[in-house]
Amino acid sequence: MDNNSMNVSDVATLHRKLDLLLQTGCFLMDCSADTVMIVRNMKRVADHWELDERLLNVYINYNVLMLNYSNNEKSYTKFQKCVKHGIDMDAVTRVSHLTWRAIKYNYDVEKYAEELDRIKRMPRHYTPWQVATAAGFACGGFCIQFGCDWPAFFYASVAAILGFRLRMFLMAKGANNYISICAAAFVSTILAWLSSFISLSPTLAHAMPSCVISDTPWHPLLACALFIVPGVPLINFVSDMLNGHIQTGLIRALNTLLMVIAMVFGITFAIDFCGIDNFVHDLSMVPHHNYIEFAIAAAISAIGFSTIFNTPRQLLPIIAVGGIIAVCCRNFVNLGPSTGNTGLDQGIVIGSLAGSTLISLICAMATHWFHTPHQCLSIPSVIPMVPGVLMYRALFAFVDMQGVVGEVTAGMHYFIMASLIILVIAAGVAVPNIFIRRMWQNKRKIRYYNLLMQRRREQAAKVRASQ
Repeated sequence: MDNNSMNVSDVATLHRKLDLLLQTGCFLMDCSADTVMIVRNMKRVADHWELDERLLNVYINYNVLMLNYSNNEKSYTKFQKCVKHGIDMDAVTRVSHLTWRAIKYNYDVEKYAEELDRIKRMPRHYTPWQVATAAGFACGGFCIQFGCDWPAFFYASVAAILGFRLRMFLMAKGANNYISICAAAFVSTILAWLSSFISLSPTLAHAMPSCVISDTPWHPLLACALFIVPGVPLINFVSDMLNGHIQTGLIRALNTLLMVIAMVFGITFAIDFCGIDNFVHDLSMVPHHNYIEFAIAAAISAIGFSTIFNTPRQLLPIIAVGGIIAVCCRNFVNLGPSTGNTGLDQGIVIGSLAGSTLISLICAMATHWFHTPHQCLSIPSVIPMVPGVLMYRALFAFVDMQGVVGEVTAGMHYFIMASLIILVIAAGVAVPNIFIRRMWQNKRKIRYYNLLMQRRREQAAKVRASQ
């Protein structure tokens, strides 16, 4: 399109195209796509509509997207807000497929707008209670990874289910997001504390069957609120930083920090209310399960969080396998004889890097098998490794300071460990994908330009036939 010879119709068409490009980018941002994916999909559609990439400028912020199309004489600029910021892996996948279909089947502007609106209107795959139940069992899976037994897994799950459902209810009523998080964390922790009396009270323990008595009654308090930990924004934050989108990454990080702080305050209020003495520092997180139990817990956690992310049902078994591979690889490298386990004994940081890198490499190949973006497979698979407990232990240590020697050291230890683990998980997800993408980039470009050339040949043939 030549900006020097635009008539009124051309200008209106250009504005319509810019509007749809902004809608595409904002929708992807609202669904928690990373910035690289947003830019890639927007430019793919722009090329399809023959907008000169040299004249197109894209600015992406967490809350606002801007497009500018200009030459030396005229400039056209559009803005659009991003306000939702949920997580919807199904929508991310569908938009990616739409951009390829638009090229393959030569969608005009109105056809593309119709298909994009159809994706926006699609209902989520899971009901609120299904999401809450799956999220609760995901927290139970975390609890197993921290060393609890299966009765404690059940108690952690029930507490998390009810806490998560409360958060959904409050959000639906228009409550502030951070207040909802604080209330959900408070209720989940109170319920987990109440469940401990089943095993700790001699009267209740005597009246209950042995299958509901837990040898680790305090562990549910570690995991019952982990549905709040924003694993996807954490990974996207590091991914954006690594790819040069500093501002967007920092805003994602700040939003994540505020969510974790709200969770910590909710847990702190519950601990003070219950009079629990220092369980955050003293309760061991070293597991002593066999790898079959680790695999079951990892699969449960991966599937549970995938429902929160609205991952399509047909991908759940694949993500469950991905979670098993990531967690078992992490545990094998991390654990060892020093903790009474089988493994290489290399520590949690090296183990997390190994697990996330391995599953990212596998997912980079699986994207071509299942026609799904890398992010939609790799992130749900590594979510069971996100160190939510270390994050809130670090903040809790600072919030609950009472002047005891070593409190700052303990808080800094948890903070540094959590930060390093998040960094290596995100690097493991992002870096292999970058290298693999470089290997396949030429094939993708060939496919892409072949589709464009095929479309243009068809258009030329229609023009010749009409003459």
